[in-house]
Amino acid sequence: MTEVKNPQNQELTPELTEVEQEQQLSEQRIIRREKLAKLREMGRDPFVEETWNVTAHSKDIADNFEEMEGKTVSMAGRIMAKRQMGKASFADIHDKQGKMQIYVRQDALGPEEYDIFLTYDLGDIVGIEGEVFRTRHGEISIKVQTLKLLTKSLQPLPDKWHGIKDQDMRYRQRYVDLIVNPEVKDVFLKRTKIIQEIRRVLDQERGFLEVETPILTTIAGGANARPFNTHHNTLDLDLKMRISNELFLKRLIVGGLDRVYEMGKMFRNEGMDRRHNPEFTNIELYQAYANMEDMMELTEDVVSKAALAANGSMKITYQGKEFDLTPPWKRLTMQDAVKQWVGVDFDTITTDEEARAAAVAHGIEAEEAAKMSRGKIIAELFELHCEEYLDGPVFIIGHPVEISPLAKKDPKDPRITRRFEAYINCWEIANAFSELNDPIDQLERFQQQQLELANGDDEAHPMDLDFVNALEVGMPPTGGLGIGVDRIIMLITDAPSIRDIILFPTMKPVDK
Repeated sequence: MTEVKNPQNQELTPELTEVEQEQQLSEQRIIRREKLAKLREMGRDPFVEETWNVTAHSKDIADNFEEMEGKTVSMAGRIMAKRQMGKASFADIHDKQGKMQIYVRQDALGPEEYDIFLTYDLGDIVGIEGEVFRTRHGEISIKVQTLKLLTKSLQPLPDKWHGIKDQDMRYRQRYVDLIVNPEVKDVFLKRTKIIQEIRRVLDQERGFLEVETPILTTIAGGANARPFNTHHNTLDLDLKMRISNELFLKRLIVGGLDRVYEMGKMFRNEGMDRRHNPEFTNIELYQAYANMEDMMELTEDVVSKAALAANGSMKITYQGKEFDLTPPWKRLTMQDAVKQWVGVDFDTITTDEEARAAAVAHGIEAEEAAKMSRGKIIAELFELHCEEYLDGPVFIIGHPVEISPLAKKDPKDPRITRRFEAYINCWEIANAFSELNDPIDQLERFQQQQLELANGDDEAHPMDLDFVNALEVGMPPTGGLGIGVDRIIMLITDAPSIRDIILFPTMKPVDK
């Protein structure tokens, strides 16, 4: 089908200068407004209609053609292509499911209605009633009997993004992106399937209870990250937007809700790149009488089933690289990873002084190393030199106690904790603990974090005495898990940037 590009039969092309393109767009806007004025003079204001009785959608019609052939249906959608052949025309109507061709004849609508239809532009939204049939060329179509303009588009749509050179414009004007790029809509439909499957596994298969916890808090705890700050005028109270919902969910475990989770937005006032957005979707869950190994099995189950629900397979391909998410996943200690890829064996390094010497020899500044303990140096060397090799899926275990203020110590080695991080494509996609439930130990770790805060670590965990009080009431042995939902969606949908799987990502204003 040959598309009618716009009312002037012109197409915006990259050969035009930006000034010429803007001038052309301005002319088209003027023409569309003139058409709107004429329609209103005729008593056909396209912004008056309040509803349209939709009885069928494009894909449903195509999938059930044998049953629907010859029947009259009512649908609505946006005109995305037109082709006139004298007293008959074809047009493509796009609705929420896809595309449907319509066949419009002058003798079916009447000469006046047909002439008015010919003035409609790409982007206009119409309602149609007609008979389902198949054309001589075999295309399933609707033979229109009634056609009504429901909304006049006053802004010409870009043609395959010609004239929009700035990639950011697709994120700023997501509503246009969704209209002209069907594959974008597919990504967000998959996003919904992934989130629905995560909830299904937790709700129906695992017996978890979904809850809601505060977004505005006086203490931004549960993670090491910088928060956004705000102020409540009525209470004259400084507040922070949550960086994690961990400590509230653990309070619910104390209260007897044995399996709880919350999926929602977290907010971290940190850098932005293709994997980081200041607000992002995360899920945290806590299960009483469970441990780190239980959380490993749950992580494998949730992530692999999410891929299966979205793509029909537990194997995914991300940017040309294949990953098999089928359980079980590999396990590797952080210390062994450092030994394998850095060449430093911390089995033979037992003091902070020895560790600092190794740190300096492998790229950590001497001044920085002097402030670090053995455990922090292990974690720093891992982050600097090992993460790039973790294609995964793999669980990294054996995190030093210094970087895990909320996890139980390993009874076999109190220098490390019962914690894991899951990696796929060298990205951390999940973090989990056998949760610390000793209130005395927890208070001591919070106090140590306050010393680090005083020494300049602005991401050290804040003191939360009410949480310590909750632990004193008594929290059963608990497994806790946090999964980066946006990163999982990126991997499953093969999205190169987090902005591609967030409908409205954080963007700097155009005039800034």
